Amino acid sequence: MSAGVEAGAVTPKTRGLGRRALTLGAANAFEYALQFLLPVVLVRCLDPEAFGQYRLLWLAVGTVMAILTQAMPGSLYYFLPRAQGGEKRLYINQALLFLLLAGLVAAWAVSRWNPWLPAQLDELARHEFIVPAFVLLWVVASLLDLLPTVEERVAWQARATLGLAALRAAALSLAAALTGELAPVLAVLLAFVAFKVAVLLYYIARFHGLRGPYLRRGAFAHQVRYVAPFGAASALYCLRLQADQWVAAALFSVASFAAFSIGALLGPLLTVLRKSVSHVFLPSMSRLQAAGDLHSMLALNSRANVIVGALAFPLLACAFVFAEEIVTLVFTTAYVEAAPVMRVYIAGLAALVIELASLTFLLQQGAFVLRLGLVALAVSVALSASLAQAFGLAGAAVGSTAVVYLDLCVTLRCIARRTGTPVRDLQDWRSLGRLLAFSALAAAFAWILVEHLLAGSGALARLATGGALLGAAYAAMTVTSATGRAWLAAGR
Repeated sequence: MSAGVEAGAVTPKTRGLGRRALTLGAANAFEYALQFLLPVVLVRCLDPEAFGQYRLLWLAVGTVMAILTQAMPGSLYYFLPRAQGGEKRLYINQALLFLLLAGLVAAWAVSRWNPWLPAQLDELARHEFIVPAFVLLWVVASLLDLLPTVEERVAWQARATLGLAALRAAALSLAAALTGELAPVLAVLLAFVAFKVAVLLYYIARFHGLRGPYLRRGAFAHQVRYVAPFGAASALYCLRLQADQWVAAALFSVASFAAFSIGALLGPLLTVLRKSVSHVFLPSMSRLQAAGDLHSMLALNSRANVIVGALAFPLLACAFVFAEEIVTLVFTTAYVEAAPVMRVYIAGLAALVIELASLTFLLQQGAFVLRLGLVALAVSVALSASLAQAFGLAGAAVGSTAVVYLDLCVTLRCIARRTGTPVRDLQDWRSLGRLLAFSALAAAFAWILVEHLLAGSGALARLATGGALLGAAYAAMTVTSATGRAWLAAGR
């Protein structure tokens, strides 16, 4: 597998996929940078209580999205590459109608009309129609986040991502800076998502037309049946990741929850890297699976994970050793208790570099993923709830981190059985291990030097110096390794 992966790196098809991944990756990195910087503005313009309410809103949005959308947008990765002409429009329209219905249910779930509304969301419910309307439109607009990529219009996706990210960050920052209150920020957020829905409709009108067929019972039933197990499994996975935050919201104050949510902000960084690479590779993997070429499908997945690891491991290592400096510099000392939480989450993010969801999706292992998700969710909640009471905020983060490794081990064994490929050949373990070791060594080197030379310096000097040292050491080790030489050859 390792040799096959390296050989595949120089084929024209893989080079084309690499360019697409780089394009989308740059756009997603820019979006992530703005998403990371936006809370930097908000923590300085809103008081901790208001900022905590803002973070609770996104936790609620993430939860209803996980439960109600049922991975329907992701179903297009399977159906569109196999569809022709008006059939493509049918599957898109069906996904859009499904999201509209899901959005209506989600809007009710976060409104005062919901008699089971969690007590933590009472303050948000006082904003009347703004929050439910935002949730409704956000669910519908989520289709824009992947539809152009599914159809391999990566440049279009990148432009939309860049433009919408810049607009959102600028508008929310301006509203918070001018008013210092949460209500105007929520109103601007509603206006932004309405514009995003308009962009989605424009895309569909331009490339497919806003016309029928809208729904066919047999095709819709097939689409729902295919995606239902994966939707349920995806919901369980997202709930497992969010369970820690709900535990923190239930057991600690809103201000402490705000600090806890800051500790989890690195999660989207890995999501950005994985989405930029795996989403570009997925249409090709889908075609290979449809043709029965499982070996090439596994090789593409392995290659994508090595690319993600090469970028993610050094960033995670830097964040681990300089967590206090990052929180102090970016979010002020008021949220320094987020640093231990961040370190716990980083331990789990390192394992998430190995993306296997696309393989279980293409291999139609939804029932297996669903069963595993149920077990993992129960273990995660039990661990987080018990350890939060014993060790505080950091203990609440242990649950989802621990089950990441359980999930990884069990899923690898399932894929090995399904494809007839030994676990040792499913991934390029040698390259992944080498990159992880290089990152750890570079981080240790940087931290030791900073501790000795800049012990009394400020957070900015320590972080900038440490990051530069880590980057230089990691680059030197990687370039001189076998993996680095193979990449340089592929680049030439």
